[in-house]
Amino acid sequence: MTTDVRADLYPTRGSAELITPRQDPVIWSAPGAPGPVAVKDLQGFERDGFLTVDELITPAEVDGYRAELDRLIADPAVRADERSIIEPTSQDIRSVFEVHRISEVFARLVSDERVVGRARQILGSDVYVHQSRINVKPGFGASGFYWHSDFETWHAEDGLPHMRAVSVSIALTENHDTNGGLMIMPGSHKSFLGCAGRTPKDNYKKSLRMQDAGTPSDQALTRMADRHGIRLFTGPAGSATWFDCNCMHGSGDNITPYPRSNVFIVFNSVENAAEEPFAAPARRPEFIGARDFSPVG
Repeated sequence: MTTDVRADLYPTRGSAELITPRQDPVIWSAPGAPGPVAVKDLQGFERDGFLTVDELITPAEVDGYRAELDRLIADPAVRADERSIIEPTSQDIRSVFEVHRISEVFARLVSDERVVGRARQILGSDVYVHQSRINVKPGFGASGFYWHSDFETWHAEDGLPHMRAVSVSIALTENHDTNGGLMIMPGSHKSFLGCAGRTPKDNYKKSLRMQDAGTPSDQALTRMADRHGIRLFTGPAGSATWFDCNCMHGSGDNITPYPRSNVFIVFNSVENAAEEPFAAPARRPEFIGARDFSPVG
């Protein structure tokens, strides 16, 4: 009698940190496959793990999305919804998850070919939305997001088997070099850092406010920063940054008067559908890690 054992290409949440070379492609589409991303930009994404688009959406569109963001965070029903995450100190809304299901306006953005077309080209298949949210980072004290690899969490707690997901952060306010912008370690996506420590039950209830499980050590982060450097992303409202699911990234607190708000969408290949968690006692809720694998569009 034999027992099937599921292969785990990226072990994490064990007794010690463990570095595993990437086992998956970065660009999954065949060379020359059609799509909105130029060849040189795909090459840059392969090398660095990210690409930027200076004006993904127009100023007029930005105004519309910002108005919708303001409407959502002012709605008492949205605030009371479990999909809204509240800042522990200010008690302001920090994020609203599954925003493409809450808002028809943001649902249209998710299916916009300028957005989903790049995801299909990078991932080489149809895609579904693994996660979506708006991040609200007002001035004067909004907290940041500590260094992490999204894939580490999605693998451990959502059951994504392969690195075949891509995120896009679309700026709805200007990203200055002082208001808590996105930072990425270029090239860090080529190695997987498995973190030490077990996943507590219902870890998402804490981690969405302050990361704990799945956090790299100071020593590991120092080695990675020394090797890869750190890139800080600035740009006008309407600009966008696409980045690989395994990039080491984070953002600082915003103590300036200038807000930094964005729409964040995670596309996963339909050929990489979430399974059972690899290193957690139970699945996270579907508004954080989707189980509806219907292709976008």
